[in-house]
Amino acid sequence: MKAKIVTLPGDGIGPEVTEQAVRVLDAVAARGGHEFTYESALIGGCAIDATGNPLPDETLAVCKSADAVLLGAVGGPQWSDPTAPVRPEQGLLKLRHHFDLFANLRPVKAYPALAHYAPLRADLLENVDILFVRELTSGIYFGPRQEQGDGDSAHDTMLYTVEQVQRAARVAFEAARQRRGKVASVDKANVLASMRLWRRAVTEVAADYPDIELEHVLVDACAMHLLRRPASFDVVLAGNMFGDILSDETSVLAGSLGMLPSASLGVGSFGVYEPIHGSAPDIAGQGIANPVATILSAAMLLRHSLGLDDDAQAVEAAVEAALASGARTADIADPNTEPLSTSAFADRVLAHL
Repeated sequence: MKAKIVTLPGDGIGPEVTEQAVRVLDAVAARGGHEFTYESALIGGCAIDATGNPLPDETLAVCKSADAVLLGAVGGPQWSDPTAPVRPEQGLLKLRHHFDLFANLRPVKAYPALAHYAPLRADLLENVDILFVRELTSGIYFGPRQEQGDGDSAHDTMLYTVEQVQRAARVAFEAARQRRGKVASVDKANVLASMRLWRRAVTEVAADYPDIELEHVLVDACAMHLLRRPASFDVVLAGNMFGDILSDETSVLAGSLGMLPSASLGVGSFGVYEPIHGSAPDIAGQGIANPVATILSAAMLLRHSLGLDDDAQAVEAAVEAALASGARTADIADPNTEPLSTSAFADRVLAHL
């Protein structure tokens, strides 16, 4: 397998965790006889500083030539003014919209070795293995809006079409066929017209998947159920904003936001892979960030863009083995345990790989 991977390290801890994920990809290439080449480009705050644009044209051009993109994180206090006309997160939104990456996959797994780091009882975490499918290029983040909220009113519009809902729904139902055969579709159909359309569109797709159990769940109820009975969920399908919030909420089940990867996919094999955590500027440059989410994002890259499922499973197993052996970064370490650095944790993953 030959593949070109573009890395967009971004800001804060992004470059640190991306570096470790590339080390793991290199190890996968060596053990499997693959040839991975890399090209790095700017995105986010560092791109604003260098070019005035959070997603420069040069970055887009490089991404177009790639089989997949591995992204670190964007943002930081120096670019945090929400009223600024140019902001780091605009680069992410533009990247997703340009490549029409309409389905965001966010797996959440509770590792037994980390059960006591989660704020829930350990028995609630048994067998927790959830896949969020978040619609990524529509909804309130992309609908018509009043750009600046500096007057007496402002608005953002949650706009969906049947086609936009149904293509994300098909991703969820197909994923459920490879898992435990259940889809929970999240909406607010009792209040919002856009969510009544969402429920109708998902129900129509479900007719093509009689082997899959569909449950409609109101978003507020879902937020509660994810903490009271998380193991009952298999695939959770949600709109852009609800999926964003609920998957971040559910990160506590894994013990740390630093544990969760994501894949942003469209039609075809190209995808953008990134941890769901932010740039963590408070610990940037200290070499203590948790690289697990980015390493697992690289595993998703292997699976979804390169078709290397066996290699992806090997990386995931190596991460789990490292955790089971006691490897810990500061965010998941006991107070009386000496945490590993970002690179030292990756060393442990590589040893198990």
